[in-house]
Amino acid sequence: MSSSEQRFFPLRQISSYALVIVLSVALTLAVLWTFPSAWLPKVSALINQATQISSATVEAPAPAIAPDVAPNIAPSQETSRNFVADAVNQVGPAVVRIDTDRTITTRPADPYFDDPFFSPFFGDGYSRAPQEYHQRGQGSGFIIDRNGILLTNAHVVSGADTVSVTLKDGRTFKGEVRGIDEPSDLAVVKINGQNLPVAPLGNSSDVQVGDWAIAVGNPLGLDNTVTLGIISTLNRSSAQVGIPDKRLDFIQTDTAINPGNSGGPLLSDRGEVIGINTAIRADAQGIGFAIPIDKAKAIKDVLIRGGKVPHPYIGVRLLTLTPALAQESNRNPNSPFTVPEVNGVLVMQVMPNSPAAAAGLRRGDVITTVDGQSVKTAEQLQRSVEKSRVNQPLQLQVQRGEQTQQLSIRPGDLQDAPRS
Repeated sequence: MSSSEQRFFPLRQISSYALVIVLSVALTLAVLWTFPSAWLPKVSALINQATQISSATVEAPAPAIAPDVAPNIAPSQETSRNFVADAVNQVGPAVVRIDTDRTITTRPADPYFDDPFFSPFFGDGYSRAPQEYHQRGQGSGFIIDRNGILLTNAHVVSGADTVSVTLKDGRTFKGEVRGIDEPSDLAVVKINGQNLPVAPLGNSSDVQVGDWAIAVGNPLGLDNTVTLGIISTLNRSSAQVGIPDKRLDFIQTDTAINPGNSGGPLLSDRGEVIGINTAIRADAQGIGFAIPIDKAKAIKDVLIRGGKVPHPYIGVRLLTLTPALAQESNRNPNSPFTVPEVNGVLVMQVMPNSPAAAAGLRRGDVITTVDGQSVKTAEQLQRSVEKSRVNQPLQLQVQRGEQTQQLSIRPGDLQDAPRS
């Protein structure tokens, strides 16, 4: 290609491109002019749609507000609270702190005075002076009567020389212990007041596993403390809890219960007292126990009068027995006795001078019925005894070896039982 052709070649390319563009535009205009009905509706619809989207995005209409009503932008009091706050506001003023003071008398131990070798040097008339010290305690309680009757745990006020009751509003009263029932760990205290706040009592029989549980009290000296959890289980026997000297079926909860909570109320989500906080397991977390409020309602009037609540007992240690457990025991060459391979309640120990000893009950006996009703667990037998009456005979069917015997036993009062 010559130099002149090289100069004009780009110009020819540009001219070709321009000609193609001109022809394309001309052809498009000719088609639009010839068939206007095929394109005008579609273009109009696209324009309208684009206009609507733009208006909705850029210029959204404001909500209509009545000219004479101002918008309520602050949250209402009802929606800002929950059932825990409502329950605590209802019961909190009736929850009290109980401070106690006990005088403890001890005789100091001394290896020389106690050693028989040195006793001739001191003489028979020599005695060491007892030492006294004051033991202060703290717990919780709640008012159940406007004139100053309140409930708490027996172990909070038992043996106290002085009892001081402090209300949430700061008022302090001298407390008088009206009645104590050690087996149920309940006590009634009276303060001199009028028109006092009262905690409403619910029904523990209506409580179900999984219900909300709210504990209110003064743990570790921290007044008016609230914790929340659920009901973990019901009818947990005192033997299972680890306090066999009590006669209770507890409410178990994972609500935090700490020292100082004892005697305070366990509330439902409706703000009603369903239990009295009383015990915790030191070897576990999230396991607390409360006395069902129905138990307290059943005996509170007796305690208010200073009366004594009877608790029938027969004086034995028991173990739930199954055939499999009996076979395992009988295969053990060190087993102290042969156990009947039946379902029932095995007598592990008979207390001296007890109703069971007087009736002829023996270690190794298996109790199978009480007053004609079959019993298969130690808890069943314990409840049957508790429902009986002091000095009213119970008829027991006992399997002793291969023999079946009928024994009649008269329960005594647990609080009159000889102390070991």
